[in-house]
Formats: sequence, structure tokens, C-alpha cells
Amino acid sequence: MCPKNTVVQAVSAVNIAIRIASFNRMLMSLSPKLISGNQDLEELCQRLKAHAHVAVDTEFMRETTYYARLCLIQIASAEETVAIDPMADGLDLSPLFALMRDPGVIKVFHAGRQDLEIFLNLMGDLPTPIYDTQIAAMVCGFGDQVGYDKLVKGMLGHTIDKASRFTDWAQRPLSEKQLRYALDDVLYLEEIFPLMVSRIQKAKRETWLAEEMAATTEPELYRTEPEEAWMRIKNKGTKPAVLNRLKYLAAWRESAAQERNVPKTRLIKDDTMVALALANPSSAKAIDRIRGFPGGASGKLVQPVLKVLSNAASAPKETWPAVEVLSKDKPPQAVVDLLRVLLKHVSDDADVAPRLIASASELESIALGQTDGIKAMTGWRYEIFGKHAEAIRSGQLALSSKGRRIRMHDVRGD
Repeated sequence: MCPKNTVVQAVSAVNIAIRIASFNRMLMSLSPKLISGNQDLEELCQRLKAHAHVAVDTEFMRETTYYARLCLIQIASAEETVAIDPMADGLDLSPLFALMRDPGVIKVFHAGRQDLEIFLNLMGDLPTPIYDTQIAAMVCGFGDQVGYDKLVKGMLGHTIDKASRFTDWAQRPLSEKQLRYALDDVLYLEEIFPLMVSRIQKAKRETWLAEEMAATTEPELYRTEPEEAWMRIKNKGTKPAVLNRLKYLAAWRESAAQERNVPKTRLIKDDTMVALALANPSSAKAIDRIRGFPGGASGKLVQPVLKVLSNAASAPKETWPAVEVLSKDKPPQAVVDLLRVLLKHVSDDADVAPRLIASASELESIALGQTDGIKAMTGWRYEIFGKHAEAIRSGQLALSSKGRRIRMHDVRGD
């Protein structure tokens, strides 16, 4: 009933949280904890299940493999910060996977796409529920794709030591310096999460964030299907026959790289793939003229490539990749400029990264009236930007400036 008591309780809760975080940092600085045994992992996961959220990060290597080689898992609650050694002999990660699937514990990541890809490959499904502080930061004024060190500095005032960023995480034993660096990634992340949630709530942007987070829960986002691999190759041209050959070549290379667990460019580089699709060689001698082909005419990949090209040649034309026909209409530059000013105005006003609302190519499409599939014309983006963009294009909205401020004027009555 008494407001004073409520304030005292709130201040007390904050002070307790600060003391716990400080104590947690002190414990970690004394002796970073590394779990390598099954009983310790089981007990850890039982303790973590009692918390509403945990911060998670991984260290991995993938220079010589297709799939990331998981070297370390860091996890933090409000009471402890520990590392798990997935490379330890006989360590069963099942208790951790159960925690990752526990709907009662929010898993907090920062820029977690690669971490989530690793868990998807190991578990067969994604951790749930998840919360990405990089996405949340874009929604509440920290700019586009803010780095973890910048976020920690901005929200907690701490400076992250970057000295061990490019260390060899596969080496054993790990040094205390390596462990401290790795554990910093979750130690501060656990502290940031409730502050970020509070910031989002005060800005009344829970629905905005939910919309962005929903896109991260699709497993397809973290997998590359061989049949779609060709679309990730640059400078591939637009000729249907060439694209068809490239589609078959890229699917073969992706599958081979996955099967052998090697980087796909270690098999054949992208520019060599494009050269093969353009030249369409039909013999080892012709392949020998392809610059950069591994091993030349006597290489191990000659026969597989010739077979792939033969299969591509027999594919019906109706199955060839559709060629994207670019509009010949140039967007009216004056309208694009107005939309750019509008975007800067609303993003500043809402304290949101402009790229989170609309890209340069989307502005051009809107200027041409081509709004199908444009994210800026749906959901919360439409409310703060899209509807005004429509009004500008239809002549119902004008922009003016006063000092450093932009003003919007409804001119429908003019």
C-alpha cells in the first residue's frame, strides 16, 4: 500500500542484483571454472534450470571445416559463470541440450546466429526461447549491428579486453587468460539482459522486438540447402543456361563439402565455379583451360564435374533457375531523396537504426510503387515509416525543416 515501501523494495532488489554480479565477477577472476566431467555438467544444468534466463556464448574454429568445430561453451546465470569443455573425453552434452530446450529458461545470446547454427547441428533443433541482445539493441537506439564490446561499454561502463579474440580455442589446456576472456562474453551479457528488457518495455517496443526475434527461430535460416547454394555466388550473370549449370555445380560442391566436412571453397573457388558454368567444358582437356581448377586435367574433381555438367545439360528448361528481370524504370531520384530524409527523421525520432527499417534498395522500390514483399511496408515499420512513405509518394505529405528538425505536413486539404 505504501509507495515508499515499494521504492525501498525496488532499490533493495537492484542493490542485491549489483552485489551478486560483483561477487560473481570476483569469483570468476579468482579461478575461472571449466567443466569437463558428466556429473559436474549435470549438477550445473540442474542449478541453471532454476533461473529465468541464462547467457550463452560459444568459441569455435571453422577455418579447415565446413561445420564449425565447437571448442568451448560459456554460460552464466545471476549466480555463476562457467565454461564447458565440449572437447573433453566422454563428456555427454545431453543435460545442456535439455536446458537449451527448456521453455522456462530464456537463452540470451549476442549476435547469436553462428552459435545457434552450432546448436542446431548438434541438437537437431534450435534452443528455445532465445533472446538476441544485438537485435534488441537495434530496436532501442544502439545503432546497426552493435558489437558486444560497445554494448557492454554503453550499458555497463566496462571495457572488454580483446587480446584473446583470435586465439586458438582448440588447443588444450586453455590458459586462465583465455578462459577469462571467453567468460566475459556471458558474464556481462547476463547483466545486460534485464537492463535491455527494461529499456524495451519503457519504450513500449515489445511487439517490435517480438517481430524481429521471430525471424531468428526458423531453422532454415541456419542451413544451406545444396539446391539453393548457387544463389550465394556473386557475379554469376543472368543467362538461364549458365545459371542452370551453376545451380548443379553449386549443389554438388555444397553436398561434397558437407560430406567431407571441409570448406566448400577448398574444393573449388567461387570464381572457378562461375568459369566452369560459362565455359561448359565437356572434356578433361577443356577443363585444363579453366583457370584455378584444382589439379588441372588430371585433378580428382574432373570426372565429378563433367558428370554434373552432363546432368545439368539434360535438365528440362522449365526447371532452370528463373532469371530476375530488373525493372527498366529508374526510380525518381527526388522521391528517393525525400524518402531518405523521411527515414532519417523517423529513425532519429524513434531512436532506431535506419537499416532496421528500410534499405537503400527498398527506398528505390517504394519510390517506384513496388511495395510487395518490402518489410518497411509491414508491421511496426509501416506504422512509423511506411504509411508516411506512401503519403509522400501520393502527394499527401510534405517535409520541411526548422533548424535541425524535420517536420511533416499533411497537405491533403491543399
